[in-house]
Amino acid sequence: MRLFHRFIPTTDELDGQKLFTKKNGKRLATPLLAVLVVIEISDLIFAIDSVPAVLAVSNEQFIVFAANAFAIMGLRALYFLFADIKDRFVYLKPAISVILIFVGIKMTIAHWYHVPTVWSLGFITLTMTVAIVASIRKDRKH
Repeated sequence: MRLFHRFIPTTDELDGQKLFTKKNGKRLATPLLAVLVVIEISDLIFAIDSVPAVLAVSNEQFIVFAANAFAIMGLRALYFLFADIKDRFVYLKPAISVILIFVGIKMTIAHWYHVPTVWSLGFITLTMTVAIVASIRKDRKH
């Protein structure tokens, strides 16, 4: 908050869900604006961090740009979705780990061998499908 105070006049008090409030005739940012800025910076870092993963799937600039734009837009919604279903689908975390290992291997061998995009998408779809089906079956047994 101290860094935020240096650049933007702020108040320490919330004013409902408002990002700005008026105090003594001055327009001040509420702490909610600082929270929003931190969340958006996190989204930006996520987008930059995901570029290598997208490049492992495609070298087309439009695809990389579009994938990152959709990642930024859907990040928060997907977080709440995954937070809600993570306990229901117990094999989701291991499946995501397997997919990340696959992407890492694909990036490592890209200089010597090109894995077709269809194979990559098929592997990812198959891995997620197996994880979800196995989780549902395990849930039914209990």
